[in-house]
Amino acid sequence: MNRQRILVVDDEPQIQRFLTPALVAAGYETLNAANAADALRLIATMAPDAVVLDLGLPDLDGKDVLRQLRAFCEVPVLVLSARDREAEKIAALDLGADDYIEKPFAIGELMARLRTALRRKAREAGEQTRVEIGPLVVDTLKRLVTKGGEVVRLTPKEYDLLVLLIRHAGRVVTHRQLLAAVWGPAHVEDTQYLRVFIGQLRAKIEPDPASPTIVTTEPGVGYRLVAQAQ
Repeated sequence: MNRQRILVVDDEPQIQRFLTPALVAAGYETLNAANAADALRLIATMAPDAVVLDLGLPDLDGKDVLRQLRAFCEVPVLVLSARDREAEKIAALDLGADDYIEKPFAIGELMARLRTALRRKAREAGEQTRVEIGPLVVDTLKRLVTKGGEVVRLTPKEYDLLVLLIRHAGRVVTHRQLLAAVWGPAHVEDTQYLRVFIGQLRAKIEPDPASPTIVTTEPGVGYRLVAQAQ
């Protein structure tokens, strides 16, 4: 069986020395790039299954790499960076990153998020129409949502929000992405409006809406539908 190929883009030799053996030990094949030019070339020619991308590259900002690669491919991208400002996270996620991990990082967390991103890619390729999250079942062909066998009656906007989060399960979806997709580009600043609808959705689908475990909050950034291993 072919091993999944992961491209690590980072100009810090110590990160490459630490991360590459860990990926190999986990059963992945690795590619390495220390700058944006090599990264974009390898993405175009070697078709990695996922990319771990540092933002602080010597020849180009990592956000510009994201912008360029999203013009020609949908490979999962995990941003790995020492930049901890909220605005940097939001910008990277809005440009198409699947997740954002701050340095210093725990290898176990990175591996878990990598597996989630790869599972999401596989799900999208398979076009799943029925998703089960504990007692919650969403059938997108029938536009039917049930919880413990009982029909959950969602408004059209609540349903669209849930399906969008499911399609990006395990990935942070920013406020702007959710608002643009469900309400349109004119509403990308209406974050309070979004919070109201997320609250209504949680009240209907969560086991305990006060302590949500299905739709979780990424403070100041957006929301994540917690993906469960299949």
